[in-house]
Amino acid sequence: MSSQRPVRLSLLDRAVIAEGETPAETLRDVVGSAKRAEELGYHRYWVAEHHSVPGIAGSAPTVLAAAIAAATARIRVGTGGVMLPNHRPLVVAEQFGVLEALFEGRIDMGLGRTLGFVPAVRAALGHDLDEADDFDELLTELLGYFTGDQQTYPGVHARPGEGLRPEAFVLAVGSGGEYAARHGLGLVIAPARGLRAMGTKIEEYRRDFRPSAWRDEPYVVVAQTVAVAESCEAAQDLLLPEAWSTALSRTRGEFSPLRPPAEIRSAEKTGKESEYLWRGLSNAIYGTEEEVAPRLKDLIEAAGADEILVGTSTYDRKALFDSHRRLAELAVGL
Repeated sequence: MSSQRPVRLSLLDRAVIAEGETPAETLRDVVGSAKRAEELGYHRYWVAEHHSVPGIAGSAPTVLAAAIAAATARIRVGTGGVMLPNHRPLVVAEQFGVLEALFEGRIDMGLGRTLGFVPAVRAALGHDLDEADDFDELLTELLGYFTGDQQTYPGVHARPGEGLRPEAFVLAVGSGGEYAARHGLGLVIAPARGLRAMGTKIEEYRRDFRPSAWRDEPYVVVAQTVAVAESCEAAQDLLLPEAWSTALSRTRGEFSPLRPPAEIRSAEKTGKESEYLWRGLSNAIYGTEEEVAPRLKDLIEAAGADEILVGTSTYDRKALFDSHRRLAELAVGL
């Protein structure tokens, strides 16, 4: 973590649909949220990639990123992330080349190695699970289209793309830190298995980092769910909708649109549903400003984080915007 500037604060939006909302309304809300995030001084606004999920409208992150970039003026815009094994590297390079050519100096290329979660989706995308093992080769090819030295297909160039430099990151799942270090890219990591495990992965990334055409020094972005409200219960209400949909996805096999928190609190739940619901909440940071600040400081110090990427979805986007406002004000003192 740099001692010369405060930790940056950014947002990840998964374009999760609220119950009773259309996908079009959700996507318009995402663009509006990005505009408000820019007003609040957030550093980046990222969107994610999901396929055939009933409760998520974010299936084409580069398209959505283009809409956000066109509607904003200063905030960096990108993906968290494009799942590289789902796509041909040349097409990904061309998409980000177009974005960077149009919005130079504002585009981020966050890349992951997860494929579709179910066999039918993977088949529809034309890929198999073992293709995630080819991530290093795919990443090498992709980066080469920008640096001009890709060797997988001699004579093939990304136009636009070559010579451009969207800021590149690898999302750490399993050995993601290894790829980020090897290629000299920024690392995005979550404390899903605890601070100690995350700290070990970050230490390995910093130790093995190789300076590159993309970055001279390691750069660590910690992804974390955060909610700030006037009370701990109000902050928990912000997190309940997504935690409940996640619990249902694990027990019933479908991530449903987000429901109101009062409905979730009163709903009858199986033991497994309750277990997954409260387990989801246990990994988040939430509460009042006074409750959230020390936990965020602990996370930043444990990770040596350069940046915190907040990925929080909820039923009430107005309440979420208030959380973003409170968090932005709180972060000034971190």
